[in-house]
Amino acid sequence: MDPDNEAAYADYVAQAWPSLVRAAVFLGARPHEAEDLAQTTLVRCYTGWDRVSSADNREAYVYRMLLNGLRDVRRTRWWKDRQYDASPLEDQPRATRSGHAGDAAERIAIADAVHRALGSLTKPNRDVVVLRYFVQLSERQTADVLGVPAGTVKSRLSRALAHLAANDHLIDLSGGKS
Repeated sequence: MDPDNEAAYADYVAQAWPSLVRAAVFLGARPHEAEDLAQTTLVRCYTGWDRVSSADNREAYVYRMLLNGLRDVRRTRWWKDRQYDASPLEDQPRATRSGHAGDAAERIAIADAVHRALGSLTKPNRDVVVLRYFVQLSERQTADVLGVPAGTVKSRLSRALAHLAANDHLIDLSGGKS
């Protein structure tokens, strides 16, 4: 790779890394698995940087690579045989920047409720919610990543949001019914 492309790739990695890891976590990977998946995606970006950098919609192209990588991992026998009962929060550090135990407990409770609520969605609906709201892709970009029409993104999003609005984990946080 020439120095200009190398610099463009390095800039892209610095900008995309946090978002890729966060998206992988919300798509259902544990934090250390999310980092591995983001790293694998960025390695694939490096090997095909000409295609990635010239893509009409680079974000959609890269998130499609991330989703495909997650699907590949999930298809393996190792994943199918594995018990996935633990919360993704178990792998997160307990220390907080603010140092306030109450704030940390509240943040963990909220994160756990969001993970549980997202886990209650079907895989296609969770993918739409994560890409649209956590990754902040447009409807068109989300449709490109998932390989579906924009209308399908809208209908999945509508169903998912209705399901989340009635989710007990999130209602408990809002002070609604118990």
